[in-house]
Amino acid sequence: MALLCDMRVVEESAIMGVFCRRFGVPLVDGGTVKLPALIGLSRAMDLVATGRPVTSKEALDIGLANRVVPDGKALEAAIDLATQLTKFPQKCMLADRKSAYHAVFDSASFKEAMRFEHHNAAKVIGAESIPGAVRFVNGIGRGGSFKEFQE
Repeated sequence: MALLCDMRVVEESAIMGVFCRRFGVPLVDGGTVKLPALIGLSRAMDLVATGRPVTSKEALDIGLANRVVPDGKALEAAIDLATQLTKFPQKCMLADRKSAYHAVFDSASFKEAMRFEHHNAAKVIGAESIPGAVRFVNGIGRGGSFKEFQE
């Protein structure tokens, strides 16, 4: 289920794994598709074949988790992350998300993925990129500041 999410926030005591392996239940929920795309084929095969548990630290190290937070704080951290994402220009963020998924799961080649990204991004430039560039030129976000996105 966690593999269906774009990002995964886990608590320090979290244990992840492909536990259906232990009971003879094959992956039928996209696990053999999404897991290798997220963490690489070799690591995915280790988890799929062995069904071994993965700690939060290892999950973060291999790219299975994006954030590790103290126990009892995962929901709060996930909501904070989601809230922060809502403050970004949405058309741009969604276009980039669509291009990334296309590149990984639908594109036949690097060249085709680049064409898709360019075409997909072109729809956003007038609506969000030009106004965003004007804001940057006027000093907003300079030096990597996220201040205006955290309020």
